[in-house]
Amino acid sequence: MLRNFSGRSAVTIAAVLVAVSVAGCAGKSKKPSLAYEERPVELLYSTGADRLDRGNWNEAVDYFREVERQHPYSEWSRRSILMTGYAHYMGNNYNDAIGDADRFISLYPGNPSASYAYYLKAVCYFEQIVDVNRDQAATEQALAALRDVVQRYPNSEYATDARLKIDMVNDQLAGKEMAIGRYYLKNGQTLAAIGRFKAVLERHQTTSHTPEALYRLVEAYLTLGLMDEAKRNGAVLGYNFPGDRWYADAYRLLNDNGLRPAVEPLKAGAKRNALERILSKDKGTTLAPPGEKKSKKGGLMGVLGM
Repeated sequence: MLRNFSGRSAVTIAAVLVAVSVAGCAGKSKKPSLAYEERPVELLYSTGADRLDRGNWNEAVDYFREVERQHPYSEWSRRSILMTGYAHYMGNNYNDAIGDADRFISLYPGNPSASYAYYLKAVCYFEQIVDVNRDQAATEQALAALRDVVQRYPNSEYATDARLKIDMVNDQLAGKEMAIGRYYLKNGQTLAAIGRFKAVLERHQTTSHTPEALYRLVEAYLTLGLMDEAKRNGAVLGYNFPGDRWYADAYRLLNDNGLRPAVEPLKAGAKRNALERILSKDKGTTLAPPGEKKSKKGGLMGVLGM
């Protein structure tokens, strides 16, 4: 005999059935991994490299992981860890890529390819650098990781690329200081602004922001009536960047206040400051794992010798 359920019990049972149904659907939607099938290690690895070359990052990860699963103690397995990390990096899965790099370093700390693992971690942090108006935690991480590469492997190709990226990271950090300084200056907090502009000159003087920092100091000191300081910073700006637009502005500003600078600005069209550059994060410049050659697409052109 069937029992009569109350309305409340019926609702509860319906809710359970819906939950089970949703869970079942969620389980079905999960991306299946490669079915286990014993295959030659060279075939698995080359297929992963082919998927990478085609830009199929997730499929590449599956094949390289399969190399590790079927041939865990082989040289191919060791290389596959880095290839997995590189595929994760190309697919913008930076946390996974960093995890792969850390795993390689933990398992093979003395292996020559550990240099690439450190490099891969650094470029993953570098790729996550955000706009100067937002928190710069990733920028600081990137700077520390890039410096680590240079310190550990100073004569490597990874260090060469890391040094270029360090310059761009410093440019980013200087940009952050400038943005805060401008805000303070605009809102009448002149002393706070001066502190920010001085920080640029002390910590990031080789960046593209140096000319503006000097100009802003001229502007700030004139606001405070400190004429000697304004003239001194204007002289430094004119001596080092006579053809920069910021010196042309400083020159006019100093003249308007009766402080005629000794150095006149170069004529319009003169060579601009060589430090003026933009922050570029083109993955086409990122080095591929050891022994692999990158294609024009950013993938890999086959598998080279071990």
